[in-house]
Amino acid sequence: MKILFLDESGDHNLSIIDPQYPLFVLGGVIVDKEYAENQLTESVNEFKKDMFGTQDIVLHTADISRNRNGFEEMKKAVFRERFYERINNLMRSLDYMVIACVVQKKELLSRYGLAALDPYLLSLDILVERFCFEIGDKQGGGVIIAERRCPTLDRELELAWLNLKIQGTRYIKAHEVESRVTALTLRAKTDNIAGLQLADLVVTPLGRYVMGKPRKEDFAVIESKLRRNHLGQYNGYGLVVLPK
Repeated sequence: MKILFLDESGDHNLSIIDPQYPLFVLGGVIVDKEYAENQLTESVNEFKKDMFGTQDIVLHTADISRNRNGFEEMKKAVFRERFYERINNLMRSLDYMVIACVVQKKELLSRYGLAALDPYLLSLDILVERFCFEIGDKQGGGVIIAERRCPTLDRELELAWLNLKIQGTRYIKAHEVESRVTALTLRAKTDNIAGLQLADLVVTPLGRYVMGKPRKEDFAVIESKLRRNHLGQYNGYGLVVLPK
């Protein structure tokens, strides 16, 4: 069985557009369930224990970049350099596939106006579709684990998932979605799930890339893990940028 761990970067609200980050990214990592529960979790815990002396710290991009919630040591240049070198090596060594959808909010509003779909729901369709492609015809071949946000947004996500099971996507019929993906489960950040933390580390570098920001080593690692077609192309397969 495969697990798609989901996380997001940016605000999905189209009425709020941050000029510094005018994007919404929904992305995730596809991992074999047994690997996620064993080697992946063990490797991430070993990294945290070695760097911070505890497995209880949660790898969260916002906390890492702001030196807070256990990442205060990141203020020190030597530690920070070692941290990024080690975490890039960790992400390079792990076995996972990246899929992501980046919504350019200004362009979406410009093209569709009031008819523009919610970027989260738009992205979810794309990712569920590609996850189903990876599962293939296997019944009960996958589950989705997403991070809890707030009751209102969680309810919206649950309704969107229900809608996917009723209507399907452009290329995957409803009964295929329901038979291939057994559930969408919401888990709290405090549950300290390695797969969700890996998904968290993936989404922001992809947003930076679409914005044309200078590429860092983390993007090179993530780029190498993106889902691709038989020609090795990831645009449209592992990374979808909307509107097209």
